[in-house]
Amino acid sequence: MEPTLKFYGGRLGAAVPLLFFVVWAIAISVAGVPSEHGLILGMVIGLTVGMLLCRSRWADYANAIFTGMASPVATVTIVAWFWAGMFAQVLRVGGLVDGLVWLGGQSNATGGFFVGATFVLAATFGTAVGTGYGTTVAFCTLMFPAGLILGADPVWLFAAILSGAAFGDNLAPVSDTTVVSATTQETDIPGVVRSRVKYALLAALPALVLFILLGGDGMDPDRAQAAELLADTASPNGLALLAPFALVIFLALSGYHILVSLTWGIVTAIAVELLLGLAPPEAILFFDPSTDTVGGALVDGIAGYLGLSILILLIVAAGHLMRLGGALDALIDALKRFARASVARAEAAMWGIVFSLNAFITINTAAEIAAAPVISQLGKRFRLHPYRRANMLDAVTSAIGYIFPWGGGVLIGYQTIRTLESQYDFVHAVSPTDVWPFVLHGWFLAAVMLLAALTGFGRSYEAADGSETKTPPEDLSM
Repeated sequence: MEPTLKFYGGRLGAAVPLLFFVVWAIAISVAGVPSEHGLILGMVIGLTVGMLLCRSRWADYANAIFTGMASPVATVTIVAWFWAGMFAQVLRVGGLVDGLVWLGGQSNATGGFFVGATFVLAATFGTAVGTGYGTTVAFCTLMFPAGLILGADPVWLFAAILSGAAFGDNLAPVSDTTVVSATTQETDIPGVVRSRVKYALLAALPALVLFILLGGDGMDPDRAQAAELLADTASPNGLALLAPFALVIFLALSGYHILVSLTWGIVTAIAVELLLGLAPPEAILFFDPSTDTVGGALVDGIAGYLGLSILILLIVAAGHLMRLGGALDALIDALKRFARASVARAEAAMWGIVFSLNAFITINTAAEIAAAPVISQLGKRFRLHPYRRANMLDAVTSAIGYIFPWGGGVLIGYQTIRTLESQYDFVHAVSPTDVWPFVLHGWFLAAVMLLAALTGFGRSYEAADGSETKTPPEDLSM
């Protein structure tokens, strides 16, 4: 059994490493220089400050860091990220987004209908590849200029792309936020995805209707110019990659382990790409002895998560220190007193914590990881099922990450559109301060989860045998 740790400042001292990280993350986000490397540095400094505040043996503090980093929560998350990253990159190099853009062009939609189609296609791509930021970049690059020619309002079109990215980030089995929400709440990814479909659709359907009704106040449609533009950027061939995407979804929702599902998806996607000539072998994997380089989609998929992998190890270690120092129990006890015996108040508190962290930390995965220990422990006090805890954590994270002007998803989309201004004289960048009220799926999803907390919609509990039940436990005063 690990020794407890004592800190100057009492139990609050044990929370200093994570509190320092949150303040640091907010500061660099407000300064406009968020980066994974910067976040990692903030967590390292926080852990160092915590050591200086530790009254116990520093060797025990250091060993507690390593023990925390060895937590299955972190290792399972990292491994799942690597497989998901490889799958996403393989689909990308094969041209799945080009196929979806072609499909949008073939729909003959204009104005608001094109905005609605963009939302649906962005949501489909985001759900397939699990990266909201990648979805934003791809659709801003390809669909945004085409949509302007076809009469879409630029603000509503940008908002539809961000909304589709949020949808995919929330619902994709291979999304980094989905993996974090499931593993930190100690449950399975397929079950989590199945349980959150209802929340996602409740937010998506009214958003789609409003995008169609309100998104068409743009320039007069020019179908010929749009067809010429899409002919240069889109191809139907990539639609063949919907097959491995559907296979992963089917296997995951059928109960297969996420690594098994993703492995079959990767193998199938590579086979489809090579057989149909969608991508050359070197786009998937290549060796270059002259530069000592191994590259391609498989390598890029892993490399894309290295920074986040280090960050989650450090944040999980900080959470472990909070447990050993009593800070986590103190926080949960305070939240329990606020909630009293009301599960609705407890869930509202959970919603508020996740919303607040994501509102100010621009990399939403980092905010989710920071909030995860609190959501887990508070949810366990009220015996909420892990699926419910994971949904309260992930849905709000995915929603808020694409709304506020300083959010990572919004800024990367804005920068992408700005690069198009030099290519097309009719493209003008939409300011992040103009688009944020119209990211409807994000706002609706956050509202759905708050209403679910207050009304109990979709709430489930963990029975004594670990199964999911709708019956609340008799005693919530513990």
